Amino acid sequence: MVFDVDGARRVLARILDDKLEVWRDSAGRTDDVLDETTGRLVPPVPDEELVWDGLGAVMPLGRPAITKPVGGSVAVEPPTTDYQAVLPVDAPVLRRDDVVRVAGSVRRGGPRDPQLVGRRFRFSDGAVGTYSVVRIVRVQVID
Repeated sequence: MVFDVDGARRVLARILDDKLEVWRDSAGRTDDVLDETTGRLVPPVPDEELVWDGLGAVMPLGRPAITKPVGGSVAVEPPTTDYQAVLPVDAPVLRRDDVVRVAGSVRRGGPRDPQLVGRRFRFSDGAVGTYSVVRIVRVQVID
């Protein structure tokens, strides 16, 4: 039995409206140079290569609550630096420390969150989930 996911793809096409870029530092820190004045490792310029660009979405991790919390209940909220990136399944699998950059938006009326345009996020964990049409990964704000 084959499951038809065309309907899900059409719905997701409306959600995946951020122009995303995935950058990777293939050599990692092995090509960084020691700055003897500061004692810090300085990456060469340019240090990252573009691995993928296409449409996806970056949004806060978790979903808004439908109801207010009950008094006395314990709720665990994720840190404010955690976001999730929703990528099409055909995007490459991300590696730890890959950088996702929001390059713009194709959404009518402007981006869902204009403050995310130009921001960069570091891939921090394994996939939150991979489905027939999308891959959801956790990312953290770096700038």
